[in-house]
Amino acid sequence: MAEISPLRRRMIEDMTVRNLSPATQRSYLAAVSKLSRYFGRSPDRLDLEDIRAFQIHLVAIGMSWPALNEIVCALRFFYGVTLGHDAIPERISYAREPRRLPVVLSTDEVVRFLEAIPSLKIRSALTTVYAAGLRVSEVVLLKVTDIDSQRMVIRVEQGKGGKDRYVMLSPLRSYWRFARPQRWLFPGRDEDRPLDPTVLHAACRSARSAAGLSKQVTVHTLRHSFATHLLENGADVRIIQVLLGHASLASTARYTQVATKTISNTPSPLDRLRLEVVPPG
Repeated sequence: MAEISPLRRRMIEDMTVRNLSPATQRSYLAAVSKLSRYFGRSPDRLDLEDIRAFQIHLVAIGMSWPALNEIVCALRFFYGVTLGHDAIPERISYAREPRRLPVVLSTDEVVRFLEAIPSLKIRSALTTVYAAGLRVSEVVLLKVTDIDSQRMVIRVEQGKGGKDRYVMLSPLRSYWRFARPQRWLFPGRDEDRPLDPTVLHAACRSARSAAGLSKQVTVHTLRHSFATHLLENGADVRIIQVLLGHASLASTARYTQVATKTISNTPSPLDRLRLEVVPPG
C-alpha cells in the first residue's frame, strides 16, 4: 500500500477534526489530487494563478457547475485550513449557479400523481415526502422510532449538513396497520435494510405517466410542491426554511417565485389606477 504523504495526512486530520463526512473527505482529497496531477507538482507549491488556470481548464472541458463548486470548496479548505493561507481561499471563485425555477405540481396534480401509485408502501413513502417536505435520502432512512405519534411529528436524523430536525407527521395509519414495520418505516425487500431510493425514482416515472402529467415529476418535485403550497397557504417563509432544513433563508425564498397563488392574489399597482382598457373604435 502506498505511503500517505505528510501533507495528505495533515489534510485528512484537519477534515476529521472538523467532522466532515467520509464522502466529503473523499471528494476533497480527489479534488486536490486532480489539481496536483494537472500541474505535476505538489499542491502546496502552486499559487492563485495556477488555481485560476486549473479552473479555466475545468470549464473548457465542460465540467458542470456543481462539480466545479465542489472542487472550489475543496481547494478553499486545503489552502485556508491545511496550508493556513488567509488571502487565497476567498479569491478562489465559485462558479455562478444557473437560477432555474423548480417544477411545482398543483394540489390537484399531487392527488392524481399519488393516486396513480399502486403500491401502498411506495405511495405512503412519497406521500410522506410531500406531506413533510423530505429529501429522498431522508424518507428512506426513517425508522419506526423516529415517529412521535403523541406529538404528531417525525424526527429527521442527520439530514443534509448533518443536522436533526422535526417535521409534521402525515397520516400513516392504513400503511401502519397493513405493513407493521419493525425497524425501518419503509423497508426494502430485505426487512433489515431500508428502501432503495432508486425504487422511489422509478415509481415517480411510472406514476407521472399513469397520471397523464406533462410536467417532469421527481421525488424532489414533491418537496418543491410542499414548500410552495405552504407558502401559498400563508406559512411564514422562515418556518418553511426550518421544515426543509435549509441552512439559509435564500434557498427557501426562491419559492416565492413559483407560488403562483400568492402571485395572482397580489394586487397589481394598475388596480389602484381604476384604468379600464377598452378596444379602439
